[in-house]
Amino acid sequence: MKIAFVGKGGSGKTTLSSLFIRHLATTGSPVVAVDADINQHLGPALGLDEDAAAELPAMGARLPLIKDYLRGSNPRIASADTMIKTTPPGEGSRLLRVGENNPVYDACARPVELDGDAVRLMVTGPFTEADLGVACYHSKTGAVELCLNHLVDGRGEYVVVDMTAGSDSFASGMFTRFDMTFLVAEPTRKGVSVYRQYKEYARDFGVALKVVGNKVQGEDDLDFLRSEVGDDLLVTVGHSDWVRAMEKGRPPRFALLEEDNRAALRALQAAADATYEARDWERYTRQMVHFHRKNAQSWGNERTGADLEVQVDPGYVLQESVTATA
Repeated sequence: MKIAFVGKGGSGKTTLSSLFIRHLATTGSPVVAVDADINQHLGPALGLDEDAAAELPAMGARLPLIKDYLRGSNPRIASADTMIKTTPPGEGSRLLRVGENNPVYDACARPVELDGDAVRLMVTGPFTEADLGVACYHSKTGAVELCLNHLVDGRGEYVVVDMTAGSDSFASGMFTRFDMTFLVAEPTRKGVSVYRQYKEYARDFGVALKVVGNKVQGEDDLDFLRSEVGDDLLVTVGHSDWVRAMEKGRPPRFALLEEDNRAALRALQAAADATYEARDWERYTRQMVHFHRKNAQSWGNERTGADLEVQVDPGYVLQESVTATA
């Protein structure tokens, strides 16, 4: 299952995504965690010290390797240089599985131990000095989108992506790559404003969206969220001594997380798992192709000097039954 955490900056989406990742790890499920936020905080939230987090390999810096591997023997893609962030897979492309070993994970993922369990962590990488003033952050997240386009995941497998803050997620088609999107909202007008934007933008694309109320301190906060987001409100999370200790770098064992917060995490997993039966791989592939054609026409063809629309394999549908590698 592919799951995104989105929300206003400072809403707590990284904290909640890290808690969800820890929860999934305790179930023994294979988990790939991805930090796609402009501010790279998921590693420390999962317990890495600052030095270890800074040494994580940046996906953006390894984009040529990623493209070359995923291209495989696809005859529609002349070279890795003609691949862009939206390039869809076709016959001959190499695909990614959550639990497998492959050169992309070898280059970009690192194991993170969580109370005896482990997850794979991947990061887009921060802005470098060379990027400042000349690069768009979405050039970094393009590596994530490309990998999601080539990912085949099944029941009980999880990819959890901590997305960039606010509505910036809509600067690409990546917002359609998820089975479930959890929007973290504080009980304030600013807190729910991103929800309204997201709901509006996502409506025409069938995005499954649920709200996680964060920093909820009482019935008044709860009533406010219910009145603003209605049935999209899935769970709420309040004060946590465990989270406070984690933010100080001294997290207790995860089993000591407050039971009401553990129950909220179980509800998130149940909501994500419930989308499995409703998966529509044809729509998923169709949306992938839609955004690829838009990007090809608006900037990709000019930048690569090639007609990128020919990369679309008209008879190809990404689905679980597709062979994972070329």
